[in-house]
Amino acid sequence: MDINMLAEHFAHTSFRVEQVFRYSRDPGMRCDGYTEPFPGFVFPLRGKAEFVFNGTPYTLAPGNVVHGGAHMHLDRHVLGDSRWEYLLVLYRICAPEPGGFCLPKSHFELVPGHSPRLTELLELLWKVSREPGGISAFQTEMLFRCALEELFVCVRNQSNDGEQALFEQISKYIQEHYMEALTVRALAEQNEMNENRLFYVFKKYTGMGPGKYLMAYRLNRAKECLLANDAPIGEVANGVGYTDALYFSRIFKKQFGVSPGEFRATFRNNPYGFQDGSIPQ
Repeated sequence: MDINMLAEHFAHTSFRVEQVFRYSRDPGMRCDGYTEPFPGFVFPLRGKAEFVFNGTPYTLAPGNVVHGGAHMHLDRHVLGDSRWEYLLVLYRICAPEPGGFCLPKSHFELVPGHSPRLTELLELLWKVSREPGGISAFQTEMLFRCALEELFVCVRNQSNDGEQALFEQISKYIQEHYMEALTVRALAEQNEMNENRLFYVFKKYTGMGPGKYLMAYRLNRAKECLLANDAPIGEVANGVGYTDALYFSRIFKKQFGVSPGEFRATFRNNPYGFQDGSIPQ
């Protein structure tokens, strides 16, 4: 989600707060159903939970925010041993939106990090929204817009340094643990994010998703092993994280054009055997 495009869309969209809810749920609680007839933002206050909008999972905790559309299938599961508490702000679109985007049909995650000002605004929003009268209704609208402004600014500030640091952290972990049974889902859960965001970060910095990055790193390590020793192909495969030697050989040949055995036989004593003078990467 491009935060500048999202902010511009909200700047040109007529909307108003429909309702503000504050929920608290016990550890382990599960619930499924559908979202309200209005889009809304889920602001985590404490604890952790998984929300699944139309099959797409999001792990929610203080430091990230999720937007859900209207009439979407929603599964919820409280994670960990702490109570899960969050603020839900539903809003109504009052006029046709600008082209190219439809908020009631959209779900996405934003990562503002920990913002004391955002927390303060949300607490005040909850308090004011419960009070009767026109002034309170006006204040509720203004506070929601202030909360959105703080959210968008924090996400913008996080996006550059935060995404690069996140990529470096996860790629370093892959390089140190590539021989283990890693999965994209496990990497996402370990870093408390959904798989969509993990894919976005890797695509931004490598041009490929995390699964392909992991495979490429493993296969390049396998090439080094094949040239360095006479270990059986199955042992080389297992050493780079593949328990199935046939599968390893198949993807190796697909990546480099030769089988692991052919690669070793051709380039063991002649690493510059390719016509262009380089070992395939």
